[in-house]
Formats: sequence, C-alpha cells, structure tokens
Amino acid sequence: LDINRRAFYTPCGSHSLNLTLCDIANTCEKAKDFFGIIQRIYTIFANSTKRWDILLDNVKGLTLKSLSTTRWESRVESVKAIRYQISDIREALLQVSDSDNDAIVQSTSKSLANNELGDFEFVLAIVIWYDILSMINMVSKTLQSKDMVIDDALKQIEGLVSFFKSYRENGYSVALDNAKEIAIEIDIDPIMRKKEGNQKKETF
Repeated sequence: LDINRRAFYTPCGSHSLNLTLCDIANTCEKAKDFFGIIQRIYTIFANSTKRWDILLDNVKGLTLKSLSTTRWESRVESVKAIRYQISDIREALLQVSDSDNDAIVQSTSKSLANNELGDFEFVLAIVIWYDILSMINMVSKTLQSKDMVIDDALKQIEGLVSFFKSYRENGYSVALDNAKEIAIEIDIDPIMRKKEGNQKKETF
C-alpha cells in the first residue's frame, strides 16, 4: 500500500483456514465437548501452583497448554500433551483428587480421570484430533511462509482436502488400532460405552 494506494487487500490464507476450522468445530457438539474436556484438564492444574507441581511430578515430557481461540492450528500442542501422556495425566488427576482441600476440585479431578480419560471414546477422539490437527498445523505453517505464492497455497489446501477424504476412508481404522493400544496401556476396556438415550414416554 505504501507503493500503490490502490493495491487490493488479500486475506491471510492461514487466518482464513483458522476461521473455517472454528466454524466447522462449533457446529459439532462432540467437538465442543472434546475441547471443553481438554481445557478443563489444563484449568485444574493451572489454577493452583500446588496442583501444577503435582502435574510436573508425574509428567516429565510435554507440558499442558491452554487452548487458543484465535490460532486453531496451535491446539495440536494442547492435544499432543494428553495424547502421549494420558496415563501420567490420569495419575496426576487422581493425586489431586486425593490431596486437594477443595471438594469441587476433588470431584472434578476424579471425574476427569475416571470418566473422561477413562472413556475409550475420548481416547479414540484424542488420537483422531491429533492426526487432524497435526496436518492442519503443517499446512498452516506452510501458508505463513514468506515465499508462499497463490498457486502453492491452492495446492496446500487441495492437499488438505485430499487428506480428509483419505482419512475418512482409511485413517479411522488406523486411529482405532492406535486408540486400542493406548486403552490397553492405561488399563481401560477398548470398547465404546453404550449411551442411554432420552426415551420419551409415549402418551396415548
């Protein structure tokens, strides 16, 4: 614009991708529930230095991170920390439930450890979301490179679309196998829990 005041504005491809992801995820109740659980796990530890120390005593690798509402591809780091350390994080939550003085924190920590992280559907979801977000993160970083041109950007987006199509056909079975391995490792049944539906009483 300094050179030519009539230059057209071009929206950032990476930012547009983030906005698209936000809109997609916000239309899916399971996605909103999943990321709500991820944020609750982080909040339990982050709101207390004592609880954070318990986390660090159990988790020696990746640190838990808060979810970003603006940089969606960065959520891969939040998911990754739990994806590869779910057993250690469960143990940390159980220790918090045993030692914390706050009854609400005790109850929430125990529920997260046993119900959410102990649910095979959540384990499967975290494997799938990590695969998806890793691909999105790679494309997003490429779109932000200084030498990116329109033709290359379009190829990146086309590649992302192809990835999703392929994942629907082949990726789910691989994710399921990976989730079963994690479930066996953390000693939970690798089966989906039956959800009881809200049965309406029929009135004649």
